[in-house]
Amino acid sequence: MSLGHFITFSCYKRERLLDHEKARRIMVHFLDAQLKKQNASCMGFVVMPNHVHSLVRFGDSEHLSVFVGQWKRRSSMALKDLFRNDLVEFGKRIDLEKPIWQRRFYSFEIYSESKAIEKLQYMHNNPVKAGLVSAPEDWPHSSARYVFQGKSVGVPIDK
Repeated sequence: MSLGHFITFSCYKRERLLDHEKARRIMVHFLDAQLKKQNASCMGFVVMPNHVHSLVRFGDSEHLSVFVGQWKRRSSMALKDLFRNDLVEFGKRIDLEKPIWQRRFYSFEIYSESKAIEKLQYMHNNPVKAGLVSAPEDWPHSSARYVFQGKSVGVPIDK
């Protein structure tokens, strides 16, 4: 029985389009919106400067493509608006006619608790490995703050 899907998608050409905190907050907002819309639950997530990881459970695995597609589509529109209207200097450095996201996404179905823990540890350690913070819970755009400190992360986390 599936315990969920480990999902990864990246910014177009791995550009650091999520370098600004406002951009990462948009991603968390639309993750929360899609979870509610698809009646899904999130076991963990991290929003990095150029990619996103999440571990999501669906009642019906057919919702996976719709979930990711809508998350990417809606966040893409919001990010382009952010770059045009708020982060204008940042927006000038990128071509807003190009996509925000790589076309495809990667999904790995999780069948064991040990694999789920492995993927959660991997995603939570991403910001540390990238040199962005010294401890996973220091990265504000990750479920690690909830897991290690019980702090709200903008998305309900299902253990």
